[in-house]
Amino acid sequence: MTTQPASAPQAPSTGQMSGLHMALLVIGVLLTVASLGSIAVPGFPDTGPEFAALAAGTALGLLAILVGAAGLGRSIAAGAPQVNETSAALPTEVSGQLDPGLSRWKWLVKWFLAIPHVVVLALLWVAFPVVTLAAGLVILLTGKYPASWFQFSVGVLRWNWRVSFYAYGVLGTDAYPPFTLARGTYPARFDVAYPERLSHWQVLVKSWLFALPHLLIVAAMTGGTWADDSWSNETRGISLAAALVLIAAVILLFTGVYRQGIFNLLVGLNRWALRTAAYTALMTDAYPPFRLDQGAGEPVPAPRA
Repeated sequence: MTTQPASAPQAPSTGQMSGLHMALLVIGVLLTVASLGSIAVPGFPDTGPEFAALAAGTALGLLAILVGAAGLGRSIAAGAPQVNETSAALPTEVSGQLDPGLSRWKWLVKWFLAIPHVVVLALLWVAFPVVTLAAGLVILLTGKYPASWFQFSVGVLRWNWRVSFYAYGVLGTDAYPPFTLARGTYPARFDVAYPERLSHWQVLVKSWLFALPHLLIVAAMTGGTWADDSWSNETRGISLAAALVLIAAVILLFTGVYRQGIFNLLVGLNRWALRTAAYTALMTDAYPPFRLDQGAGEPVPAPRA
């Protein structure tokens, strides 16, 4: 009787690894927030073992965030290929396909349906600046954005765009967004071509100085607050983007039609915001254009002479 050789242990699948890294990321976020929150409490002693313990907790939390983000980024990179830089006029690609069969009434409850995504995004947006700052330090020293962190950061913006497209950023589809950072077939798409090299010095001024004009424009289009004539009072109003979404929703409710012109404008506003976000988050050195590219897809690059 022959004995069968013992089979080698199988490596965890990509999905399992993503789950482990997501758990590590969540633990890191919670640990960091709890530690920093405790340190920031008024009257907390700035010396002694309590402070040392919370400082160590913060450091461990930040490390867990970076390791978890790197693992998630590697899982994304193991899937679909990188964006072809010649397929769009810019390194960033933002698109959204309008659902022709939108429900008249579902937008009334999407605030509730989107709650699970909002919870996950809240955790991801705590990790996002941590990864960006760490990547900025690496870029300053090496001129390269670590590929795994890059894929994670792109994935966070991609997830945010999908939820915004589904809910009250556009209301462009009734298809529920997937719970993933990776690419897919969802009607709202976002990608950034991975840069082989980035400027060492621009990382010091890109996010706060070079991006400032775009940040002011995006704030004007998507923000809803302005000051009135009184120095002591503040008036809150609806933003341009929110007003357009509201108009589109009311028309949809009564006619069952989403006006194409409003949709094109809303995608254009979001495209400008996402281009600015990618540049501000150090993902590209290509300066965003000062133009509103409307429509579902990115503009086709002009043919080379």
